[in-house]
Amino acid sequence: MNLWCKLCVLSLFLVSAECIMWTLKPNTQKCLKEELQGNVPVIGEFEVSEAMGQKVDCVVRDSKGHILYQRDDINKGKFTFNTESYDTYEICFISRVSQNVRGIGQDVSLRTKHGVETKNYEVLGEAAQLKPIEKELKRLEDLSNEIVQDFALMRKREEEMRDTNESTNSRVLYFSVFSMCCLLGLATWQVLYLRRYFKAKKLIE
Repeated sequence: MNLWCKLCVLSLFLVSAECIMWTLKPNTQKCLKEELQGNVPVIGEFEVSEAMGQKVDCVVRDSKGHILYQRDDINKGKFTFNTESYDTYEICFISRVSQNVRGIGQDVSLRTKHGVETKNYEVLGEAAQLKPIEKELKRLEDLSNEIVQDFALMRKREEEMRDTNESTNSRVLYFSVFSMCCLLGLATWQVLYLRRYFKAKKLIE
């Protein structure tokens, strides 16, 4: 019973949509970034307060610069896309104000959902004729699968970082040994050279 309660509380935290609000200053831009896995559906809803003589553009792109969504002079809207691969995706809001207009800050609100959050289990339950408890179990099943995938990705990244650290440590060790050998060789050469020089000058026998 305690485990069931913990799963329900966890699902409430993870399934809740992310809503962010801020004030966008004139002729500035604000970008929000998030790392997502591949083949993940993303839904976003935004709303911008109106201001005379001011326009706000919205652009969604990945780290390679590929534009997934773009719209100029927005007021209120919605965007959807599917991630192609594991990458960092950013949502940018750009303010544009004419030179002869004294700009003011505009309030921007953004609500995003991704993964399991984008599914409408009410519609899915009606289509499959599921009972309320079955819909909740289906949602928890999808949520647990997503959590497992996230943990698998975290484990994979941890292994990659560990391999990188081990490789770096090995290279540092080899470089240190090589440097020591070079210093010992240089010291030996200096001693032999000075010894020959002093012998040539008859300073030593």
